[in-house]
Amino acid sequence: MKTLHLVGEYILLMRRVFSKPLKMSYFRKQLVENISALGLDSLLIVAIISIFMGAVLTIQTTLQTESPWIPAWTVGFVVRQSVVLEFSPTIVSLFLAGKIGSSIASEIGTMKVTEQIDALETMGINSASHLILPKIVACALANPVLVVISMFLALAGGFMVCVFTTAVPPLQYIDGLTSFFKTFDIYYALFKTFVFAIIISSISGFYGYRTEGGALEVGKASTQAVVGSSVILLLFNVILTKIFLG
Repeated sequence: MKTLHLVGEYILLMRRVFSKPLKMSYFRKQLVENISALGLDSLLIVAIISIFMGAVLTIQTTLQTESPWIPAWTVGFVVRQSVVLEFSPTIVSLFLAGKIGSSIASEIGTMKVTEQIDALETMGINSASHLILPKIVACALANPVLVVISMFLALAGGFMVCVFTTAVPPLQYIDGLTSFFKTFDIYYALFKTFVFAIIISSISGFYGYRTEGGALEVGKASTQAVVGSSVILLLFNVILTKIFLG
C-alpha cells in the first residue's frame, strides 16, 4: 500500500510539474543554469569514467577472445556494442542518478524544510513546476549529450589500449568499430538516455518536494532519491531493451 501511495503522490505531483511556466523568461534562465549545474559540471567525471572503462572493456574482451578462430577485429566490434548499447546509456546514467539525483533532492528538500516553497505557494506560484520542470528539461537535454561524449571517449580509451599495448592491432580495432554498424543502435541508446534523464530528475524532485522535518530528513530524501531513481532506471532498462531489441 505504501508503494501505491507513493506512486499516486508522484503522479499527482507530475501533473502539477508539467504545466506551462508562469514566466517563460525566468524558465529559460533557470533552464540554462540547470544545464550548466546538472550537465556541464558532470562532464569531467563522465569523461574519466568513460576512458578507463573503454580501456578495461578492450583488455577484458581481448583476453576472452584469444583464439586463432576469432578474428582480431571482433574486439572492436564487441567493445562498440557494449559501449553503445549498455555501458554509456545505462552505467553513465546510474552514475548521474547518484550525482544529479542527490543534488536535486537536497536542493528542493532544503527549500521545503526552510519554508521557501510555502512562500512561493503563498504568492500564487506553482512551486512544483517552478522548481522541478527546469531540472527535468535540463537533464533531458544535457544527459544525451553526455552519453554521446561518453561513447566517443570510451571507444577512444579502447583505441589507446591498442596503440600502447599489444592487445589488438589498432587498424583491426577500428575495423571492428565500423563492422556491422547500425544507426538504430545510436537512436536506441539516446532514447534510453532521454527516458532515464526524465526518471532521474522527476523522481529526485519528487523526493525533495515531499521532504518534511529538518536537515536529517533532507539527507534521507537525498538517499531515497538516488536509490529510487536507480531502481526504476534499471527496471525501465529491462523493459526498453525487451521492447526494442527483444
